[in-house]
Amino acid sequence: MKDWKPICWIIGIPVLIVLLMIGIVIYEPIQNGISRGEAARAAVLAMVSREECESFLEDKVSRFKAGDTDEWYVKYMDYLYENGYLDEERTPADPESAEGYITYGEVEALAGHISGSLKNKARATVNNRDDAMPQDEWWLFYDSMLNAVDGGSQVRDEEITIYQVGSGEEDPWTVYTSAGTLDCEGLTLKRYEDRKSRALYRGTSLILFEEPESDQVVYENVWIAEGDGGDCLVYVGGITKTMKTGFDDKEKEELYNNIVDLYLENGRVRRAVVKKERLSGRVLAVDQDSIEIEGYGELPLSPTFQVFQTYGTFARKQVKDILVGYDNQEFVVSDGQVCAALIVRAFDADTIRVLLMDTGFHSLFHPSVTLKSGGDMTLTWADGGTETVKAGEEFTVSAEESRLKSGRLIIQPADGKEISVTSIERSQGTPSYEGRLEISAEQDGLALVNELYLEDYLKRVVPSEMPASYEKEALKAQAVCARTYAYRQIQANGYSQYGAHVDDSTTYQVYNNISTNSRTDAAVDETYGQILTYDGAPVEAFYFSTSCGATADGSIWGGDPDAVPYLKSKMLGSNPNGYDLRNNVDFYNFIRDKSYQAYDSDYAMFRWQTTTTSEILEQKVTGIGTVENITVKSRGAGGVVRELEITGSEGVKVLNGQSQVRSILGSSSLKIRRKDGTTMTGQETLPSAFIAIEKDGDVFRIYGGGYGHGAGMSQNGAQGMAKKGSDYEEILAFFYDGTELADVEGKD
Repeated sequence: MKDWKPICWIIGIPVLIVLLMIGIVIYEPIQNGISRGEAARAAVLAMVSREECESFLEDKVSRFKAGDTDEWYVKYMDYLYENGYLDEERTPADPESAEGYITYGEVEALAGHISGSLKNKARATVNNRDDAMPQDEWWLFYDSMLNAVDGGSQVRDEEITIYQVGSGEEDPWTVYTSAGTLDCEGLTLKRYEDRKSRALYRGTSLILFEEPESDQVVYENVWIAEGDGGDCLVYVGGITKTMKTGFDDKEKEELYNNIVDLYLENGRVRRAVVKKERLSGRVLAVDQDSIEIEGYGELPLSPTFQVFQTYGTFARKQVKDILVGYDNQEFVVSDGQVCAALIVRAFDADTIRVLLMDTGFHSLFHPSVTLKSGGDMTLTWADGGTETVKAGEEFTVSAEESRLKSGRLIIQPADGKEISVTSIERSQGTPSYEGRLEISAEQDGLALVNELYLEDYLKRVVPSEMPASYEKEALKAQAVCARTYAYRQIQANGYSQYGAHVDDSTTYQVYNNISTNSRTDAAVDETYGQILTYDGAPVEAFYFSTSCGATADGSIWGGDPDAVPYLKSKMLGSNPNGYDLRNNVDFYNFIRDKSYQAYDSDYAMFRWQTTTTSEILEQKVTGIGTVENITVKSRGAGGVVRELEITGSEGVKVLNGQSQVRSILGSSSLKIRRKDGTTMTGQETLPSAFIAIEKDGDVFRIYGGGYGHGAGMSQNGAQGMAKKGSDYEEILAFFYDGTELADVEGKD
């Protein structure tokens, strides 16, 4: 008799394996799908930003019931409904539908609405059309979708680290990451804290964070300080994390108040590397990729470069907060890169750095620079080389100068002598400069920077901005405004990539266009160190030439007037007729009233008028045919035009804001007749936007008043007040409501 046991084993084992495989296929649960809400959010963010989505829906009625409209997914599904990507009959607008899984058929419909080629990527069939699409298939489809839609290029695909999810129960949809603070509506991410993985995000909206492949992560260039109860405070990604390190007291003491790389595993600190090498020196230039420090040259910034303020209240700062021209920062260096900047003390606003433009103020850059001084000039090159140019000799640097390739050239005059730049001209002729000059080679030519004491700078600004013959108190008011403006611009660091704070043109303050004068020097000296403040902070000390009898408020450039409460609209004279300057009829009567008395009504630009034609206007107003009418639709404080409508034979154009109104209506061909009967031409922009317009046959008559933007101090108004006996403090208090004078020393 045969032994069947071996045969049974041989046959049974394969059969058992097959049965097990069948069981796995039958009983293994389907991979989780993706909710319609999450899919809708991802799809919308492939096409538009969250802000664009919300803007699109502003005047739309939600498809969801009133009690459900606060849910995070509503705006995204509404966007898809409104644009035909979702069918409300197939996909109802209710929470149950939004929280359920999106199907192959719905993805196919979405894809088909975008493009025919994308429809095939949905992989929908007769058999699976109503089945949930698994997550991995959805994200494969999504990659194809990004390639098919115009907005897909705005979605970033990179590895990021999640530092923290939310900052409490009130903040569930915010995630702090190495890419910045992002919103994460609908995403459950708490388990991914202290993890790094591939992510998709658009703007500040996180779309996807993939399952991390590793539980290890490195926090580079973080600041560590002592916390409570033996914990450490870790400043990373714009937040402060309280972490347990497991280090003993000696190790913690070495870590505290240092830049450190933290090595984490499963969210716990396993190792820390302190970066101890520090250097200090005056910053000559800084951009997003490098920093130039006097004595060290140009150094690259680490990709994870950080900026921290370590004095006073500890705070995380930005690259733009590193002040050029100052040495109030220390720099942490590792492996040839600058890892962090530590702002260790407040700056003293002692010096300012001015980017000098070419003749006529046309360009920031020069093809060559020629210098001469009454004393010797010492030239120092970035590679350490030096050269002396004798007194009276000219020295020219061209854009091809090979020694500039290693960095900037610094020119120091001997014995306090000034340096003349003979390659440029100003109204005074050939300008000369106190302090030192620096030349650097930039892509568009040579950049020329003048560094000097702030008070010496002001002595060359005030006469360039206000005639030295003006009353002393008006000049002192101008000096305080100029100092306040300069102080804010030093902090703003506008030209840090070139190593400057301001340029010398009307874009900032005109500098050294007119020679110094003993009267303006005295105005600067007698207000030494004084700036205007509001609630302890320096103000936006805007000023302009002449008013129309009234000034604008802080909304002149379209901003919130409450942000600059000290810039209020002021009448510079009495108002016996009770003019409402926001009313077109009242403003028309006001602006044509040449007898109106104000502080600056004696000046020629107080009232002016001109005429323009359809032909002139059509040089700048295109696409609307022949200009037939111009209507002021709204006025701001003081009567300044806020909105202007130009009607043409083929359409309408609306101008918004004083800058656009002045630019579009202005032309160098216009002849402007001033109050005193004199005329001027060559104005490419209107003198101001305090205007009224009437049509007279084929021409448009423009009645205007004032010169400049109209916010802050009227310089001629200040002169008029000074003539009537007001001192500079009274002048400033009138034009800048609620402000106080303070000493610049010690401000941060």
